[in-house]
Order: sequence, then C-alpha cells, then structure tokens
Amino acid sequence: MNYRHHFHAGNFADVMKHALLLELVRALQRKPGGFLYLDTHAGAGSYDLARAKQGASAERAPEHPDGIGRLWVNAGLPLALHEYVALVRRFDPRNEGADACRVYPGSPWLVQQLARPQDRLALCEREPSANLALTRSFAQERRVKVHAMDGYVALRGMLPPPERRALALIDPPYEAKDEIAQIVGALREALVRFPTGVYAIWYPLTGRVGGATLFDGLRSLPLLPPTLVADLIVDPESARMSGCGLVVLNPPYGFEEAAEPALRYLSRTLAQGRGSSATLRWLAKVRRVVKPVVTGPKRGPASRSPR
Repeated sequence: MNYRHHFHAGNFADVMKHALLLELVRALQRKPGGFLYLDTHAGAGSYDLARAKQGASAERAPEHPDGIGRLWVNAGLPLALHEYVALVRRFDPRNEGADACRVYPGSPWLVQQLARPQDRLALCEREPSANLALTRSFAQERRVKVHAMDGYVALRGMLPPPERRALALIDPPYEAKDEIAQIVGALREALVRFPTGVYAIWYPLTGRVGGATLFDGLRSLPLLPPTLVADLIVDPESARMSGCGLVVLNPPYGFEEAAEPALRYLSRTLAQGRGSSATLRWLAKVRRVVKPVVTGPKRGPASRSPR
C-alpha cells in the first residue's frame, strides 16, 4: 500500500483518526498531571489539499471531499466533531471563511493545540523533507521536539517518560510487508517498560492489511492491558479501502463514552456505499498477564533436613 498522504489527507480515515485522537487527549487531561504525546510516524504536519489530486502516477479524484468536506458545512455535528472541525478551520488562514477545507493539519498540530503547559510532544519522522517541515513548524514551541528516528525505536527509548503518563500514536504508512509484526514487537517491549501507557494504533481495512492479523498479534502479547477497538466501515464493497480502525490499549476513563456518538455519526455521514457501520468493542476488558511456562524435570516433595 503506497500511502502518499497528500493524496489521502483529510479523507474519512483522517477524520475518524483525528477526531478520536483528540478525545483521547481530552480524556487524559481530566487529570491535572502532564503527559507525553509520542507520535511514531508524525508525517509532514501540513497538507495542501490542492495537491491531493496528484496521485502516484496520474491525476485522481481527491479523497478529502468525502471526508472533512462532508463535515465542513454541517451544522448538526456532535460536540466532539464540532470542536475537531473548528480546530481544522483555525489551522490555516485559507480555511477561515472558505466553503471547503484548503489546508489540512496532521496529528502533531491538532494535539499541540490542546496541549497544556505541563504536556509535552515528541514527534518522530525519518523522511527528510517531512522532518524538515515539522522542524520548521514547531521551531518556536518549547514543549515540542522533532526527532529524525524510527518511531518503533522511540517506543523503547522514550518510555517511561518523566511525566509517568503518555499517549503514543502508532500510525505507520503500512508500506512494509512486516508492518504489523513491527507494531506488535515494539508494543511487546513498550508494555514491559511502561505497562500503564496509552497506545493508539491506527490501521486501514484493505485486502492486504486488516484488523484480524493485528488483533492476533495483540492477543499474543504476554502483557495485554484493557484494549478497545473502534472500527469505521464506509464501503464494504470497496476494492481499495473499505474502512479503518483504531485500537487503544489502556483507554483513559471517559474515552469510550465520548467515542461512541462520534463514531455513530461518522458511519452515517461518511458512508460511501451500502452497509456502512461503526463498532466499538473490547478486545480485552481486563489486564491479562500470561506467565511463561517453565518446563523441566519434575521434583518430588521437599525433604526435611534432620534437626
């Protein structure tokens, strides 16, 4: 899946991912203590939607009209989605008063807008041009640091944070054939180092990438915390991408209740075919610890030493 994000920016998947990401941030901010936001694949941070029709080899219909475009002039948005759209409008002067979104923000800017003085952002992006764009965007932000490093390595190296609270967004392009194995491997180590962190994994629902493989990998983790799955399917018959999902390990209190009405609204508003749906379910309801099986010769009852 060659994920050119300028082409996909602002599509239904971005809308779902960013709306739920903001709810995760709000839920964490119910407590006064600060937290680290770690973005493992931060991207360029800003996407000019005029470039969206430039596909990999030829012009293609952009995807944002069926994503952020459907929410842009909708007056009946639930509160969470209203606040999300308001942030997108505020991102760039070209958006203010426009009849359609012109420039779409990435996850780093959206989270930074909600960040409090006690919150901190670490943005990982290895692609040189995207890293440069991020660095320039946040050059004046003391609480934001951009890293030219592998985000999976960052999950090991930056956790646990001094704040003792963290939200990690794992949002890779799914170009590598072993991407899910990399995600599960990184989470395996991260959970050992920091079992109480909040980990959110976005995934597309395509012919090659699906939730089932990811879920199998998560179930294999020896330290699996409470895990919530949010799925949005806009077109079950699509040959490209029928929908997407977000898996949240250790979802903060209040997130499930906030996500449910937003997902229900998006399943109706962003539908592209019959059978659109949204689901919210638990992959694991309670923390599960799988102890390693120790094999070896059987030992008989312990004998007492003579007094």
